[in-house]
Amino acid sequence: MKRRLVVPASALVLALLAFDALAAGAPLGYYRFPAIHAGTIVFTAEGDLYKVSVEGGTAERLTSHPGMESNAAISPDGAVVAFSATYEGPTEVYVMPLAGGLPRRLTWDGSATVLGWTPDGKVLYATTNRSTLPDAQLSTVDPASGARETLPLSQAAEGSYDFSGRTLFFSRLRYQGSHTRRYKGGTAQKIWKLAPGAAEAVCLTADFDGTSRWPMGWRGRVYFVSDRDGTLNVWSMDESGGDLMQHTRHDGWDVSSPSLSDGKIAYQLGADLWVLDLATGKDAAIAVTLASDLDQTRERWVKKPMEYLTSAHLSPDGDRVALTARGQVFVAPARQGRIVEATRRPGVRYRQARFLPDGKSLAVLSDESGEVEWWKLPANGVGAGDALTSDGKVLRFDGVPSPDGKRIAYHDKNQELWILDLEKKKSTRIATSRTGEFLDLAWSPDGAWLAYVAPGDNELSRIWLHRPADGTTVPLTSDRTGSASPAWTPDGKWLYFLSDRELRSLVGSPWGDRQPEPFFDRITKIYLVDLPGGQRSPWQPSDELAPKEAKAQDDKDKDKDKEKEKDQEGEAGDKPKGSAGAKPKDKAVVVKIELDGLDHRVQEVPLPADNYENLSAGEKRLFFEVRETSFERKARLAYAEVTSHEPKVKTLVPEVKGYEPSQDGKKLLVRKGDDLYVIESSAEESHDLSEKKVSLDGWTFALDPREEWRQMFREAWRLERDYFYDRSMHGVDWPAMRGKFEPLVARVTDRAELNDLLGQMVAELSALHMFVRGGDLRETPDPVANSSLGAELDRDTAAGGYRIRRIFRADPDYPGELSPLAKPAVGAAEGDVLTAIDGVALLTVPDPGVLLRAKAGKQVLLTIRETKSGKTRDAIAVPLPGAAADLRYDDWETTRRLEVEEKGKGDLGYVHLRAMGGSDYSDWARNFYPVYRRKGLIVDVRHNRGGNIDSWILEKLMRRAWFYWQPRVGAPIWNMQYAFRGPVVVLVDEWTASDGEAFAEGFRRLGLGKVIGTRTWGGEIWLSSNNVLVDKGIATAAESGVFGPEGQWLIEGRGVEPDVIVDNLPRATFDGKDAQLEAAIAYLRETLQKQPVEEPKPPRYPDKSR
Repeated sequence: MKRRLVVPASALVLALLAFDALAAGAPLGYYRFPAIHAGTIVFTAEGDLYKVSVEGGTAERLTSHPGMESNAAISPDGAVVAFSATYEGPTEVYVMPLAGGLPRRLTWDGSATVLGWTPDGKVLYATTNRSTLPDAQLSTVDPASGARETLPLSQAAEGSYDFSGRTLFFSRLRYQGSHTRRYKGGTAQKIWKLAPGAAEAVCLTADFDGTSRWPMGWRGRVYFVSDRDGTLNVWSMDESGGDLMQHTRHDGWDVSSPSLSDGKIAYQLGADLWVLDLATGKDAAIAVTLASDLDQTRERWVKKPMEYLTSAHLSPDGDRVALTARGQVFVAPARQGRIVEATRRPGVRYRQARFLPDGKSLAVLSDESGEVEWWKLPANGVGAGDALTSDGKVLRFDGVPSPDGKRIAYHDKNQELWILDLEKKKSTRIATSRTGEFLDLAWSPDGAWLAYVAPGDNELSRIWLHRPADGTTVPLTSDRTGSASPAWTPDGKWLYFLSDRELRSLVGSPWGDRQPEPFFDRITKIYLVDLPGGQRSPWQPSDELAPKEAKAQDDKDKDKDKEKEKDQEGEAGDKPKGSAGAKPKDKAVVVKIELDGLDHRVQEVPLPADNYENLSAGEKRLFFEVRETSFERKARLAYAEVTSHEPKVKTLVPEVKGYEPSQDGKKLLVRKGDDLYVIESSAEESHDLSEKKVSLDGWTFALDPREEWRQMFREAWRLERDYFYDRSMHGVDWPAMRGKFEPLVARVTDRAELNDLLGQMVAELSALHMFVRGGDLRETPDPVANSSLGAELDRDTAAGGYRIRRIFRADPDYPGELSPLAKPAVGAAEGDVLTAIDGVALLTVPDPGVLLRAKAGKQVLLTIRETKSGKTRDAIAVPLPGAAADLRYDDWETTRRLEVEEKGKGDLGYVHLRAMGGSDYSDWARNFYPVYRRKGLIVDVRHNRGGNIDSWILEKLMRRAWFYWQPRVGAPIWNMQYAFRGPVVVLVDEWTASDGEAFAEGFRRLGLGKVIGTRTWGGEIWLSSNNVLVDKGIATAAESGVFGPEGQWLIEGRGVEPDVIVDNLPRATFDGKDAQLEAAIAYLRETLQKQPVEEPKPPRYPDKSR
């Protein structure tokens, strides 16, 4: 069922007024983060702060720094405004006079979000950089003294005090990050209350599963924003959570960022500011214009186009390169000449420009029509383009023109493969894939056949051949091996390909540390197919049955090798020797394929197996990339001479990022680092390619930000349509959503505002994994990073410095991860006092962070007064980047492990996984195998950020000991190796996300144990993040839904429900209690008491004496 689009009449009227004002020349903006006080509103537009009367009018600019300013809050006396800003890079708290003046920095925490003021004149803010886990906590800072205080709550993201300043109302959880409406997952925000003298905070909105956030105290009531009616509106309740009242009734437009003062609430709605008068109950938009030159909307120049390069392709003869960068197309000479700007349509994105075989035209994808269509453009940039298609309905990819210039092969997001007839301008679908996209499209030299790679139902890739003339489609390879990268020889008689058939594991047995498992490396070999049949392989050594010409060629190859050994002088490629692609001009190639028995004419090329990729074939050489086995996975461009005499793999260019041969085979386009090179295909290895570099010096081009923003909005809408897992878009009328939000694009004045608008739009789909981030955001020109000593420091004036309250702990078995203060060379202890950094007394600066800016990874001189000895000494320390978030997390993880050791009395093991990425498996290996013989196990995935390795961990926990080896001496050893024999529990919380949730749900469904904690995030529609916008920003799309065998969607929107619900309450957790961990320990101990896990004992040895 489609949801009806309802737009409030008042919003429509305001939008119309806004456009009228824009037409009349009055500058309008996109208004966010309002703060109201005594008839004045301060808000953010263009990334700067403005102030305006509550009655509306022309706003006055307060700030102009390139850094982002947001989340303003006006002091109780109305004289000062506090706000968050990125003046030096990190987001920190600043204050400035409301009348204007120089901002002054108050914090050095990073990630600091201003929330308001306390009644006694302190700034209330939230940061994730003062807690061990990445949870938001509330702190106050005194603008006068700089004194900071963290409120005694482990989780608190938004908050305000009552009039007395003693009772705090707060949203316990920070916003979960994914743009979604009507969210009811485990991370839905709720309003809590911490009363003076209370042992624990209490939840005031526990009756509602949806969102309740932004609490604001006023005259005995708590005002807040909630989606109880399906849209975020302003509500209120009494201070005990009763007497619920609704104050605004917007339908379809969510209230955001409210601010309350003097009985009025200002808030953002769409792109506008609204004010609710609590006395009268009336709300209305205020008409605001900006006294601004809107400088971020001016034409500007892209100075580094290579940072936005998305494709580069050679011309047929290798003399030019077609470049697609930031959605525009350029043609650059391989050596010298002008750089052609082939596209000049602001607000249009072009993709994947390639030369057509005539070298005079380009085939490109363009969204000029509103859909992605094929166009032909003049390569010299002169003249109009020609639309080749007009039937676009979904995103298209990878157009490959046929060598005869008659067709283009391409595929699309619906996993369909098409051939476009350029004369008829008609596309024909030739294949559909159930399991993935099509790859490696390759035309025969005469354009009569298309080779392509399609994944099979068993997910092994398979090469197919298709003849457009009659629709014949045949498999070239079987579905028993993975094959890819088909490459035709220039004469059309052979087809080479890569296939993973050398399956030799580097690991020979399951015995050894940390459960060794098979690992296949260098499994790819090169194969060739005799297409017409009856040919002798050019790789086959000469023998008595070989034809005379083959013997002669073999002798020539031997002489050639000897000649190369004698003379390696001169520049390779100046005198081509058997240049690839040097085929007769007077004889057209006609490809003949004998289909009968084709699969039996596959032959192996006598080259060693390796990690080959991206194969191409010249007349006398094969080219390919060889990828090393390492974390960096570097690739080199290599080649092998086609010879029957001892063929060898030789490096042509080390460390490349890809290459492409020209159509005539004489040139290669190579990407190395951030540069492009065009080299001769007959060249030898060279480390100095400077003379072959494609000169892009001075390449720059202009863009119109507003036209680009319009294009990005339309494309983001279209990509959501094409990528979202449900073609029905969750029942949302998606075209209507474009109509709803697109008019606001005209109000956007900087890139961050476009992200806000995109977030509002994609939220309509009510799905998770819908993130909006990145893009060409305005940045601080000269950032200065924070750094940390890995400790909590308290100002102690009497002691003459900052006392070390806590040094963050890490696993002592990994000393490289210790806090800078815990390093043996520093040897500081908790209770010691830091009196100076680099000779500057700490009491002379407002915070040690002032002296630690830009010091990460560098030596600093610390002056330390030891508490035990009373001595003062100097030590050299090396601070960590930022606020040492990883070390804070290490401290939390280390203290959990030690608590399990202590309370489990050595019988229980503990493993925490922060995420489910490939690198996180190291945490599993590091912490599971040392305890695999314990009697019970806790797997902690609280705050797990997700990834994709749940199956790896589940598989390890599914292993069972089903028999035992008993050696002559010692303990028995079981099979399966490293199987955990005791009970296991999994800990989850509201921040367990994505693949962390998949792991927890799988753990329970597979019967591996109990899940303890609180309901999780609820994001189980997976994504790829491939739908990137033209400036590298993205509005991600949830692409792959998850359902169970019973036919029900799993986890999404709700989260994993634990078997045992235990909440870590915010005040008790701040004081050091971990109720969830305690519950897990208690459950395991109780289980082991009922069902002990004993070491297996061998039976009586047999008596074979009779």
